Amino acid sequence: MRKRRKIITVSTAVAAAATLPLLMSPVVSAAVLEDDDESSRMTRLYAPPPDRDSYRQVARLAWRGDFRDSAGLLSMVRTPQAVWYGDETPEQVERLVRRTTRSADWQGRLPVLALYNVPGRDCGSYSSGGADSLAEYEAWIDAVAAGIGDREVLIILEPDSLALLPSDCADASNAAQTAVEQQTVIEEQTTADGQTTADEQTTADEQTAADGQSAADGQPAADGQPAAQEQPAAEESPTELPPLPDPGASTAPPTGSAAPGTGQEAAQTPGQQLPDALPAASETPAPKPPEVQEPAALEPSASQTPAPEPSTEQPGTLPELPPLPTPDPVTPEAGNSVDPDELDTPVVEDPETAARYSEINYAVDVLTALGQTSVYLDAGHAGWHSVSSIVPRLIKAGIDRATGFALNVSHYQTDPDSTWYGRLISSCLAYADEGGDPEKCADQSWSRRHARRWLRAHAPDDPAGMKHYVTDTSRNGQGPWTPRDRHIDAQSWCNPPGRGLGRRPTTHTGDALMDAALWVKTPGESDGRCLRGTDGPLDPVRGTVNPEAGEWFPDQALELVRYADPAVKVFRRTGGR
Repeated sequence: MRKRRKIITVSTAVAAAATLPLLMSPVVSAAVLEDDDESSRMTRLYAPPPDRDSYRQVARLAWRGDFRDSAGLLSMVRTPQAVWYGDETPEQVERLVRRTTRSADWQGRLPVLALYNVPGRDCGSYSSGGADSLAEYEAWIDAVAAGIGDREVLIILEPDSLALLPSDCADASNAAQTAVEQQTVIEEQTTADGQTTADEQTTADEQTAADGQSAADGQPAADGQPAAQEQPAAEESPTELPPLPDPGASTAPPTGSAAPGTGQEAAQTPGQQLPDALPAASETPAPKPPEVQEPAALEPSASQTPAPEPSTEQPGTLPELPPLPTPDPVTPEAGNSVDPDELDTPVVEDPETAARYSEINYAVDVLTALGQTSVYLDAGHAGWHSVSSIVPRLIKAGIDRATGFALNVSHYQTDPDSTWYGRLISSCLAYADEGGDPEKCADQSWSRRHARRWLRAHAPDDPAGMKHYVTDTSRNGQGPWTPRDRHIDAQSWCNPPGRGLGRRPTTHTGDALMDAALWVKTPGESDGRCLRGTDGPLDPVRGTVNPEAGEWFPDQALELVRYADPAVKVFRRTGGR
């Protein structure tokens, strides 16, 4: 019996390897049924040919008998998801986009294209790159438009382009260094305080000894006498960091490889912690809700010194100083009129950020002019920008001419958080369009009761007149991740462990403002090396060297399948009950 089972296993693996070229063909890949939902009878989304490395992993799993993981992974890579373009030449991207849109049109499906080539993208981090100039980017967008033609397409325009403006890059790059410097200052201050205390105690002891000696001799102590040699204060032992995870205890499968993500936020929402171990290959665990950790309360800065108490030699209150003289108003010269607006200090925007808005506006105008193209601008996610922060950016980027905005691209925020955030942004855009101030819009930090009161007073009753949105649900099945070790730069957006697939792609959302739930980020592709503030090359959380951004990550791919919520349907009923 054991021998027969082994023969069946080997035969299955050989068959999988032999049919790998056939499985990679667009025709067979597109013929695979989507996950069961009613949207397949309405707007059917396009499933691009999977990565070759994903099929190699499917074959390896089948070879060693992990049929459930193999089937689950195969189902994941054949699910409709976005096709990413960036870094190609105009000639290349035109040819590739035309091939994809023609294939989708022939199959009667809607393709989702993620355009990711804006200059200075990702603040030079793991997914750095993009066009070199505004002119080069405009030529690239023109080539994309030529490849689309008159075919129907849904476009996610430049993820992170608005949530991570060039003006945000300095803050993002200095955030980790600032935290390290603050910790160093605290440690140095603590050491200095200990040294000062020791020095004061040594001086007091020496003075006492000198006074005693002088009293014994019947003479006062000499001021010019050199003091005894001081003993250095004991240095404090440095704070010990927690040990790195044992690579042997990695959640990756035994034969998993050790060897496009996006730049990310200054603030993250707490989420589920790293599981100690993944379930057995034959088990599909019921996902556990993420554990929420409350952030620690902020302590007062060490640089803030309390106000000194009044001296006994001075009165308790200082006398009032006479007011400063009011300067004479500026009188314009005769014959010259002065516009009051010119007296205000002009707001200076850095050239790179101004260019970013020009690039996005150009892309919106070119792509929406095609007729059958829906364009969604980047709006980050609910754990990143406030509503009053992201709405002005959307307005300056041309949201009035776009279809709507995209949320949670390549991130892990839960569906309820994304839908609430999307409703607030859409309502604030409508409020601003009527002349309202975005600073007065309801924010995701407000209580639901107060936010709903604002919505009843200011949001339009008809969703048809509001901007719609789409969300990325490719990896949010377990919500965001919070690391155990608070001493590292979490980079919680970068290959976090223990995440799972989320809601399957659909245009039947049940929400009047939400056009679609999509898999924008390709599940199974790495976000980058994820050094988390260390010198590398290991990811200190996973204990492995992560693949470069955009490369296939076998360990993470298995985690997404095993922790999917809803669970991946491995077997389907073909007929009957």
